[in-house]
Amino acid sequence: MSNPCILCVAITGSVPTKAANPAVPTTIEEQIESTHEAYEAGASICHAHVRNADESPSSDPEKFARLQEGLKKHCPDMIIQFSTGGRSGAGQERGGMLSLRPDMASLSVGSNNFPTRVYENPPQLVDWLASEMRSYDVKPEIEAFDLSHIHKAAEMNRDGRIPGKLYVQFVMGVKNAMPADKETFDFYVKTLARLAPDAAWCAAGIGPNQIVLNEWAIAAGGHTRAGLEDNVRLDKTTLAPSNAALVQRAVSLCDQYERPVATPTQAREILGLRPA
Repeated sequence: MSNPCILCVAITGSVPTKAANPAVPTTIEEQIESTHEAYEAGASICHAHVRNADESPSSDPEKFARLQEGLKKHCPDMIIQFSTGGRSGAGQERGGMLSLRPDMASLSVGSNNFPTRVYENPPQLVDWLASEMRSYDVKPEIEAFDLSHIHKAAEMNRDGRIPGKLYVQFVMGVKNAMPADKETFDFYVKTLARLAPDAAWCAAGIGPNQIVLNEWAIAAGGHTRAGLEDNVRLDKTTLAPSNAALVQRAVSLCDQYERPVATPTQAREILGLRPA
């Protein structure tokens, strides 16, 4: 098997609600079940947020602990990746769950605009989150919403604040941030290869751009992300029935481009993670 493709499922996020799509899993029990379906469909990474009872985003470590326990039971070798994103909390609250030692956690290394707000990632907080990830042996997945974030991640890798092999996710299609533009995507890939030749990368597209970025990434030899966090539809008129359905679309693209879907064990080897 050559060049397996790692599929990440972003199960919930902080924004989509059941009003947008009843399939969005918001309780811990729903998240475990939905992740298990996506795991069986081919996902080897679960990118996880947690919610309160009213569906509002949360950064409660106890909720993350319950989710992690369930995922380890039902998806025993799956890579668990917690979000430290800014919609779920403020300041160091965003990293309060890192002591649970998930395999990975998202790390945004710079600020940018979001649809209705500024996504603030001040340098002091970025350095603190990176330090916590080093302390608890949590591998960062760099969420690059802008070209400057790729440069910053490479700088932090060179000076040891992000040790080991970089893993960078190109996020495209967020309103007021980087659009899904193929020439920019190609330049991202080229820039990361120049700044961090050993780095691995993946790509995520928001809304209808999800399937577009899935295809670009798979065709270019990278990894990719699907799921209800980023996109609640299969097409303009059809709601996605599950996270697994969105993962299955990516699997079909892997078949089309003759890319084997990475098993969790292969994904851990590619990313340099500890065994399950």
